[in-house]
Amino acid sequence: MTGRPAKPQSNRGFALTRRAFAAGAVGLAAAASLPRARAQTLAPLKIGVLLPKTGVQAFFGQSCQRGADIAPALLAELGYAVKIELMNADTETSVDTARARAEKLINDGANVLIGPFDSGAATAIAQVAEQRGVPFVINIAAAPQITEQGYKFVFRNFPTSGMLITNGLTLMKDMFKATGTTPKTAVFMHVNDTFGQANRNAVEALFPRFDMPFRILDTISYDPAARDLSVEVAKAKATQAELLMVTTRINDAILLIREMVKQRWEPMGVMSPGSPGMYEEQFFTSLGKNSDFMVSNVPWFNPRSEVASLVTAAFKKQFPNDRMIGHIFNVGFTFEAVLTAADAYQRAKSTDGKALAEALRATKIAKRVMIGGPIAFDAKGQNVEIGAAALQNRNGEPKVVLPAEAAEAAPVFPMPGWTKRG
Repeated sequence: MTGRPAKPQSNRGFALTRRAFAAGAVGLAAAASLPRARAQTLAPLKIGVLLPKTGVQAFFGQSCQRGADIAPALLAELGYAVKIELMNADTETSVDTARARAEKLINDGANVLIGPFDSGAATAIAQVAEQRGVPFVINIAAAPQITEQGYKFVFRNFPTSGMLITNGLTLMKDMFKATGTTPKTAVFMHVNDTFGQANRNAVEALFPRFDMPFRILDTISYDPAARDLSVEVAKAKATQAELLMVTTRINDAILLIREMVKQRWEPMGVMSPGSPGMYEEQFFTSLGKNSDFMVSNVPWFNPRSEVASLVTAAFKKQFPNDRMIGHIFNVGFTFEAVLTAADAYQRAKSTDGKALAEALRATKIAKRVMIGGPIAFDAKGQNVEIGAAALQNRNGEPKVVLPAEAAEAAPVFPMPGWTKRG
């Protein structure tokens, strides 16, 4: 299910916008000064949304699409006087398809591209966007090389692998301190796609600098499209490591836990220093009680954000049969990508690629959905002000357990064994 884009609401005028801003919803000083008559003359901003809605990453793409689908109506509610038109495309979890769909969207009139969840696809789309002079706002993709090419049209509101692992390792140490229990050994299992390899490189580079209390006994990679992880799990179990560190996607994360239960491997815990999979709705519905107590150290939805509350309400209205908790991460970052593009357009007042890119470079959106500082980009087009939280699965939902000031529950480590769960 991908949903259909909501029809944008009509402009309501800046008198109402200023009142909404004063009430604390959201607003921009630059937007408030834009004359109403001029705003009405702007053509809709055409946003090409590139996501993997089929293939092995289909769940993620369909989840992200919901964040784009709620955006048109919600932007109007938030006080934006511009209209947007979503042009949705399926990358099919294929780098080559992502490149071809990006070209087609631009040929069909897309003014901005957003997406695509996957680092390999993002690398290909970035090349197309740069060649064609069309801004590309990345919602989710962590491979560091994407923003290390000197591109002028690529902007990423998502942490690099190095940022993810830095936050992830720090939160691991905080977890051990908070629970008074520390493993001495670990094994690292990861998907072998672009994202997984980038995380492995980050772990290898950063682990020695963090004075971690455990040793990594082995590193085991596998195909995210694998249908059997029995050999890999047996190899990991044979190390007798006390901690399993993982970089997963969704299908392999489910396979991994099922195989651990089957082989009766019960390490002290399963922790991700920064990857999807274990906090997704499908993970909970597929594994039931065996989905609990896994830990994911990742960027996350800010429960104290006014904009986050509005996004949650808009999601529930448009997708009443879905649980927001299973889509928070994907919806939050995808909505922010659309928000960032719309914000730049409202300031640029032009669909010209160079004008939009210049406006994107000047972005500063303080009221946002995700944990962290303002949405803003450095000289490389990277947002370096994105925070993270330690999520632990509890009773079929991911709960923030660290940092303590944002915690919804106390961390549990070590995790209960498979046969000791109610």
